[in-house]
Amino acid sequence: MARLIVQISRCAAKTFVSHGDFLGTAVKSKIPILAVARSITTTRNLRIERLYTDKHEWITVDGKIGTVGISDYAQDALGDVVYAQLPDVGSTIKKDEECGALESVKAASELISPVSGKVTEKNEAVENKPGLINKSCYKDGWLFKIELSDPDELKSLMNEEAYNMFLKSDAH
Repeated sequence: MARLIVQISRCAAKTFVSHGDFLGTAVKSKIPILAVARSITTTRNLRIERLYTDKHEWITVDGKIGTVGISDYAQDALGDVVYAQLPDVGSTIKKDEECGALESVKAASELISPVSGKVTEKNEAVENKPGLINKSCYKDGWLFKIELSDPDELKSLMNEEAYNMFLKSDAH
């Protein structure tokens, strides 16, 4: 009898035993093995691309839903955020139009939508604790989610590399 170890995940493995007529069965479950493989690998390194506006908002898109926030550059420039006015759920907003406001100890800034669509969710945690924007602008400090009405609008936004080049220029 030959043993074949098939890695199911990083933490678990099953031992299969080879038998005559077919290539094998699982020892406990009697599941036929139809092919022999040395290893099976999966990756979870799928990264959602973050796109940016020239007003320092960012968006990530999953299907037709975009999650919007402000960049690290913007939160740093604002300083400690003390107030966040976010768009109401159900409201329809247009690309490049004001949809909310952020206030800090040293400045106030209007929030400009990177895309058009209907607001599906707002981050109430940010409204209650605006400092989340400073602590985690890309994770916990997101601002609102929007169902995109025109996904083609994303083409006018900058990817991370282009945004970093924009930050190095005098245009911002």
